[in-house]
Amino acid sequence: MRTDTDTPWGSLPAREHLPVEALDAGAPTGVPVLDVVIPVHNEERDLESCVRRLHDHLARTFPYRFRITVADNASTDRTPAVAARLAASMTEVTAYRLEEKGRGRALRTVWSHSDSPVLAYMDVDLSTDLNALLPLVAPLISGHSDLAIGSRLARSSRVVRGPKREFISRAYNLILKSSLSARFSDAQCGFKAIRRDVAERLLPMVEDTGWFFDTEMLVLAERAGLRIHEVPVDWVDDPDSRVHIVSTAVDDLKGVWRVGRALAVGALPLDRLARPFGDDPRDRAISGVPGGLARQLVGFCVVGALSTLFYLLLYSLFRTASGPQAANAAALLVSAVANTAANRRLTFGVRGRERAVRHQAQGLVVFGIGLALTSGSLAALDAASGNPAHGTELAVLIAANLAATVLRFLLFRAWVFPDRRGNDEKPHDHEARTQERSAR
Repeated sequence: MRTDTDTPWGSLPAREHLPVEALDAGAPTGVPVLDVVIPVHNEERDLESCVRRLHDHLARTFPYRFRITVADNASTDRTPAVAARLAASMTEVTAYRLEEKGRGRALRTVWSHSDSPVLAYMDVDLSTDLNALLPLVAPLISGHSDLAIGSRLARSSRVVRGPKREFISRAYNLILKSSLSARFSDAQCGFKAIRRDVAERLLPMVEDTGWFFDTEMLVLAERAGLRIHEVPVDWVDDPDSRVHIVSTAVDDLKGVWRVGRALAVGALPLDRLARPFGDDPRDRAISGVPGGLARQLVGFCVVGALSTLFYLLLYSLFRTASGPQAANAAALLVSAVANTAANRRLTFGVRGRERAVRHQAQGLVVFGIGLALTSGSLAALDAASGNPAHGTELAVLIAANLAATVLRFLLFRAWVFPDRRGNDEKPHDHEARTQERSAR
């Protein structure tokens, strides 16, 4: 899994609508707004009809300048000659030759060299209805979304394909949802787009060079909090598809395992893809409210609720074999370690192994304070009633944990996981610090 990228450090800026001058289709020269890549390998029979049909559609319906790039993946037939002839006959068409196979390699290479602010790709068979192309890229042009995908599994999509491919597609997406917690509906549809500023940082993190490239890109983008727009599409299966289902499925499962393991250990610098909390400037102008406080409160509450349930379950389990004080200490210790790890990753966005041991040690200090509050409450209850019922013990512990929770959040935010940038730190200062930490 790639972690040593050449992309700029620091989080992404807020999304913005593309400048009006960039969208002026009447300008005699300028950078195309959209670059549609068609990756091909030995497609001499279908390539010309595909490119001409796509070019005609864009010329008639797309209101901005565009480019069609044929990315030849080491073809051994006449595909390079067909691509060169098309590029010579139409100014909006270019040809790019790669000496190695791999759809992911072709997309990464062409997208990395493109100057267009919006990058897209589609399969050469044009299985997807081209009327979905403008709805696909419009949210990227407007600044609403970071990536966009066509979905064959949306309720309003209309799909024609055999039961075998239908089963494989749905089973694969089910695997992604259960193993990688993916929320997008269709990872394999060959109809996707991405903003170039996002691609510059995201693509160097994507390791796969084949068919899993799309899935890996989407999973990392979603985990980083980027916005993925889905467009229902009309799609007709190509009966002459050359995808080798078994080998592709094996490679995909290997990719799922690799990406899942990297995400589990925090090996990817996904903070480089983070957008500001609220792209509307009004969200960043609320005086007296520290940045990210609302998001952290929500995350802390969710983690806290789950930790409390876990703690009460452990307490009830340990209580069957020991006294209330010992059961409370053991349950609180185990749940505190889990709570610190969860808050470190989910609430305060700290990834990687740096300072992990220190954070756990500080979390145990916070645990000691919580232990004092809950143990003191149990001692006071025992002194007042002598032999309290188990339900009464749980009620007192819940109240004591609520008080400890408020204190825990304040200590986590101010001491364990502080925002080390500070309010007065300039962006380049944070960039230098990040580079210094990475070098270590």
